[in-house]
Amino acid sequence: MNAQELRDKTPDELREQLTSLKKEAFNLRFQQATGALENTARMRAVRRDVARVKTVLNEKARAAAE
Repeated sequence: MNAQELRDKTPDELREQLTSLKKEAFNLRFQQATGALENTARMRAVRRDVARVKTVLNEKARAAAE
């Protein structure tokens, strides 16, 4: 996922994606704690995707306020 794809989405779609990413991050943390996590790089990717979604949401909120 890249920032341009996210900028094309509506704020509602971004909030839904943020929710699903946070759920995935929770599940990955749970798997890591139980020793069942196989792809540790996915945790980093999900964390960065969450940051991208939040950044784009903030950009859209700032643009709407102006």
